[in-house]
Amino acid sequence: MLIPRPRSRADGTGSFTLDERTRVTADPAAEPVAQYLQQVLRASTRLPLLGAAGATDVPVIALRIAADPDDLPAGPGGDRSEAFRLEVTAAGVVVTGGGPAGVFYGVQTLLQLLPADVYRRGRVRTDGWTLPVTVVEDAPAFAWRGVMLDVARHFRTKAEVLRLVDQLAAHRINRLHFHLTEDQGWRIEITKYPRLTEVGSWRTESQVGAHVPDDDGTLRVAGKDGRPHGGSYTQDDVREIVAYAADRFVTVVPEIETPGHVRAALAAYPELGVHPDRQLDVWTEWGIAHDVLNAEERTVQFFRDVLDEVIALFPSEYVGIGGDECPKDQWEDDPRTQERIRELGLEDEEQLQAWIVGQLAAHVESHGRRAFGWDEILEGGTLSPSATVVSWRGLQGAVTAARRGHDVISTPDDQVYLDYRQSDLPNEPIPVSIVLTVDDVYAFDPVPAELTEAERAHVIGGQANMWTEHVDSVRRLDYQLFPRVVALSEALWSADVTGPRDVDDFRQRLEHHLARLDALGVEYRHGSGPRPWEERPGVPGRPQTRAERAAYIDAVTANIADGGPTP
Repeated sequence: MLIPRPRSRADGTGSFTLDERTRVTADPAAEPVAQYLQQVLRASTRLPLLGAAGATDVPVIALRIAADPDDLPAGPGGDRSEAFRLEVTAAGVVVTGGGPAGVFYGVQTLLQLLPADVYRRGRVRTDGWTLPVTVVEDAPAFAWRGVMLDVARHFRTKAEVLRLVDQLAAHRINRLHFHLTEDQGWRIEITKYPRLTEVGSWRTESQVGAHVPDDDGTLRVAGKDGRPHGGSYTQDDVREIVAYAADRFVTVVPEIETPGHVRAALAAYPELGVHPDRQLDVWTEWGIAHDVLNAEERTVQFFRDVLDEVIALFPSEYVGIGGDECPKDQWEDDPRTQERIRELGLEDEEQLQAWIVGQLAAHVESHGRRAFGWDEILEGGTLSPSATVVSWRGLQGAVTAARRGHDVISTPDDQVYLDYRQSDLPNEPIPVSIVLTVDDVYAFDPVPAELTEAERAHVIGGQANMWTEHVDSVRRLDYQLFPRVVALSEALWSADVTGPRDVDDFRQRLEHHLARLDALGVEYRHGSGPRPWEERPGVPGRPQTRAERAAYIDAVTANIADGGPTP
């Protein structure tokens, strides 16, 4: 009952039992994985599981780096660093990986072969820990297997982020896209600009639920909670999160939003805005604030400075610079912005946005990193070839970007937006947009069918996005993420490499896997619907049909739908 489904598994007869004599040994490069395994197993089994130095004739769990990785299955692009072979015999266990990450994923499979209570942090079983004799070989289908966590709308503490890292690692998710800034909050300490967190990290209250229509169709806020909300991460907090995640082979990828979704920054530093004389508050509503950055050189330099500190904290190859949902009305109505457009030799506001994004992308690249942004960065100008596009408005951005030669991370909202409602039940809490079930996420394919083989190579993977306007607690976060993240893990790790997807088979394995989530303490959504304490009676959502959502996406992506050269 393994998840994700492995490429091959051959069961034998007999078993291997962990006991007081069992030792763990590892190649030097795999020693951190050995420490991780010992930590997990000691908590739940209370077995010593010491290293095997000097021991003879004892059962061993051996963690090895492959002498010849070509003996392992090939991952994306022929890479074998995440591939592994797990061999269980009656005498012992050997995990062989193409690299340390492969050993780690082999260990995750080893843990799944044990009783689910192995995931508990204290001993609850006394009847032994037995592994079936088997050989499992596996490798991922995609290099980028991610989850985006928005901590700007509702802040998640450092401890809660570390808990999520453990959950993702157990499901072989290897990217945590950390969405750190928004209209509603700035969450990362920038030493050069302390007011970003002193002012921008908290708001006086928060909107409750979605906007609701008046009799004339005008949308209004149904209510606010009157409760201050805030929080931020110190730079040491960030270093800790990054290091903790790296030990679990999860790369934390930061994102700093520009040139829209910046109201929290403008509240701290009004001079960055189109109207520097206006003192703004951190926004207390959901949606898209119309306050955007101005296009002055000093503002661009401000964000270069921000990115310098972000890049120093995050070793990720990729750094996000936003680029989505930037209203143009302030630029259109502002004489200085119109003068700036002429000074820069640009034609319109679309090109101005592309210019700002391009300036920041070039700065990221000057550090030897790669900028990535939402699919709106395809609009209005020529992107650097190294820029990576996150396609969220369906898969049209993925098609266009791949045809223009850009790498792509697919995250179509109609397949993997995990803030979306999970059923049509009337008691679904704060129902957002379309229904997105576990089965829908399981069917996710990051690669658009219409791409050629050469174009398909640009799709480096996919991710699910967890926006948190209506997710104000870690319990609600669990409810929205799981078990849909379990389906995501198989969609991105196994894809169709292991054969045609079989949703019935997956559901059977998922039922078994839920015991593991229980042991991990994950308050997932049950298939029968929300429990009474998970409901939010009286709090309005914004449900849509799939037809309504598709019509909207078609309209907003029309200007990138040709897939031809960038205008």
